[in-house]
Amino acid sequence: MREYIIHPLIVGANELDQGFMTYLRWYGQRIHIPIMVFYIEGGDKNILIDTGLETFVLPPEVTAELSKKHGIEILEFEQALAKVGLKPQDVDVIIHTHLHNDHCENDKKCKNAKIYVQKAEYEALKNPHPIERRFFPDILDGCDVVTVEGDQEIVEGIHVLLTPSHTPGTQSVVINTAKGKAIIAGWCCNEKNFPEKAPPIPPGVHLSVIDSYESVLKVKEMADILLPLHGWSVAQMKTIP
Repeated sequence: MREYIIHPLIVGANELDQGFMTYLRWYGQRIHIPIMVFYIEGGDKNILIDTGLETFVLPPEVTAELSKKHGIEILEFEQALAKVGLKPQDVDVIIHTHLHNDHCENDKKCKNAKIYVQKAEYEALKNPHPIERRFFPDILDGCDVVTVEGDQEIVEGIHVLLTPSHTPGTQSVVINTAKGKAIIAGWCCNEKNFPEKAPPIPPGVHLSVIDSYESVLKVKEMADILLPLHGWSVAQMKTIP
């Protein structure tokens, strides 16, 4: 089976409450999280997981401080792609973990890409529940969207895993590497969702806490390399593995 190398690209950062990530834990603890795009190297197509934010949401001095603190570069989308020798028009495939705006604001720039999302997620985007503030119904207008239902191989060595949790069609992405299965956990999470010697902690924002728990547990047990979607430990990696 084809093997890939994963390149985390940091296209922004945000500030929020840790309780947004972890159900019934650490409310009131303000944290910063990286907003990441993952470039998947190794196949005959240029593949991205998510496309992140179009513009920075934090003041420049905070972004600079976070870059220094974590030893990373926080770049605009085009600059981040240039680091791996790409332009937006070079992207062939985008696989989305979910369709909250901070994961898909740059899709329209990738004019030649097929965009893979769960059918339930796309339907929720187009007709969001009144309580849902992070779905922008027109954000993928004009894009080449391909909907899938459940677990499915997208290309050889990369498949999506339906992991109900954060949104109606949250999916994690399983990528074959030289060191086993790397799984990008598809919901908003960081390292605290995956304690080493304790049960996993579901996301603080979820549709069903039981489904969320089962999804976190499934990913934790399946992964040889576990990649929390907003983990600083992931952002600090140049390549995976």
